[in-house]
Amino acid sequence: MLTGRIFDIQGFSVHDGPGIRTTVFFKGCPLRCAWCHSPESQEFPAELNWMEIKCAGVERCGKCIAACPQGAISPAGTRRDTLTDEDITLVRVDRKKCVGCFKCAAACVHKALYVCGKEYTVDELMERIVKDRPFYEQSGGGVTFSGGECLWQPEFLLEVLKRCRAEGVHTAVDTTGYVNRRFLEPTVPYTDLYLYDIKQMDSELHKRLTGVPNELILENARYLASAGAKFQIRIPVIPLFNDDEASFEAAGKFILELGDAVEVVQLLPYHNLGVVKWARLGRDTPVFEAEAPSDELMQARKAQLIAMGLNVVIH
Repeated sequence: MLTGRIFDIQGFSVHDGPGIRTTVFFKGCPLRCAWCHSPESQEFPAELNWMEIKCAGVERCGKCIAACPQGAISPAGTRRDTLTDEDITLVRVDRKKCVGCFKCAAACVHKALYVCGKEYTVDELMERIVKDRPFYEQSGGGVTFSGGECLWQPEFLLEVLKRCRAEGVHTAVDTTGYVNRRFLEPTVPYTDLYLYDIKQMDSELHKRLTGVPNELILENARYLASAGAKFQIRIPVIPLFNDDEASFEAAGKFILELGDAVEVVQLLPYHNLGVVKWARLGRDTPVFEAEAPSDELMQARKAQLIAMGLNVVIH
């Protein structure tokens, strides 16, 4: 049976395409953006997360320690309970011992330990999507498939797109563009809108900060435009990576090449709200942190692209 691995489904989303939308987040991504605000999306396998603030402490619970057959969970560290003003003993997950059985998460009644990544059949996902149909009809919204990179689960995505078309649900595909053309082409007849990232036109710099070069991304954008697809181009504005005039000049020129396919360019200012998620996964990967771009800089970059003839908004 065809299934897809999803790590989150958000209803009443208003930033992932027109109208009120349901955004479905797929597990797995080929990029490793240093500023990634959803690191739980990167790896395809389901992963164990630990949220410190929800942990009730070993004194009151500790069920996860007993549940782990590998002895991967042990007491470690304390935090002050905001309700009782007492110190409680937290737990630590030894990721080297963890085999991903997730018995600890099943035992954790407080959901401090939880599994990121759930299998859905097409029918199960469609049942969730059509529940929000009244919001789509009232607002001109629909469903957005995001990630991670939803096109890295191409068969499942395509089948859900077909079902959405049959149900009359507006579809948007939020993609990095770093996918094989043979997986991208079949989606065109069933996708009303692509949300497409253009992060940096310098391929070497792009590879240094995202882990992949940008040639395939730009080629696929050109293909989609030639195939009659519609875009919302997204530029994440990242300090020291692409927030300078030269980077925006290069990006603007490329976007103009795509012609009428581009409905709007969205500027997404960097934020560090995802930093805490890296800790939940217990990863040692260095996390990019910087000050968010100022309002003045964002307005300047917006004005720069508008002067080039593009329709631009800041999200």
